[in-house]
Amino acid sequence: MKAVIIDDENLARELIKAYLKKFDQVEVIAECSDGFQGLKAIQQHNPDLIFLDIQMPKITGFEMLELIENPPVVIFSTAFDQYAIKAFELNATDYLLKPYSEARFEEAVKKAIAKIGQKESNQKELEGLKETRSEQESLDRIVVKTGNKIQILALNQVHHFEAQDDYVAIHSDQGKFLKLMRMKALENGLPTGDFVRIHRSHIVNVKHIEKLELYEKDSYILYLKNGQQLPVSRSGHGRLKEVLRY
Repeated sequence: MKAVIIDDENLARELIKAYLKKFDQVEVIAECSDGFQGLKAIQQHNPDLIFLDIQMPKITGFEMLELIENPPVVIFSTAFDQYAIKAFELNATDYLLKPYSEARFEEAVKKAIAKIGQKESNQKELEGLKETRSEQESLDRIVVKTGNKIQILALNQVHHFEAQDDYVAIHSDQGKFLKLMRMKALENGLPTGDFVRIHRSHIVNVKHIEKLELYEKDSYILYLKNGQQLPVSRSGHGRLKEVLRY
């Protein structure tokens, strides 16, 4: 079983390697100090298991996972419990709250080993984790990947989000990006008052609105400052009125 350790603390990585000596079937093939390195290692080695910290420089463990379409089994580790524990209890393979004992570590690894080969189940759990995270944590940026390039978009750079099958298209100052996520999970994490869902397929940044025009009875067209036109549903118009207070 191939494993990758992703943690910005060297002592934490060394502890994991020491505790893993009891598991002959697990081989550590890479260790990384940030999410960028971790993403590269996962793409290169296709591991069965990753040990993943949450709070790291550059991008978080959550953000790194969002860039992987078929993630391996994950054991999370964190020193912060403000939102993580509840989410992990509901959805994750397992989590370790630092500092953790060797016995607790062994329990997590045994659980992960039992799940190897159940990637479909793991994918569903991670999708659930993303949604639970969005309900508990307000987003302040979006991390996207194009080829081998990772970009971090501030929310004020985003004009609007558009649903496209299992993906969300992000229209921004830097161009258009696709991200594998659900529109509802995204909507739950966006700051209230800054973004409004105007249609089942569109969430708009109110700061980029130019004007709203009546198209026909109970139907409106929204114009953005960049010239784009978006349909507005009846319920979306109601939400717009509530936020913009007109």
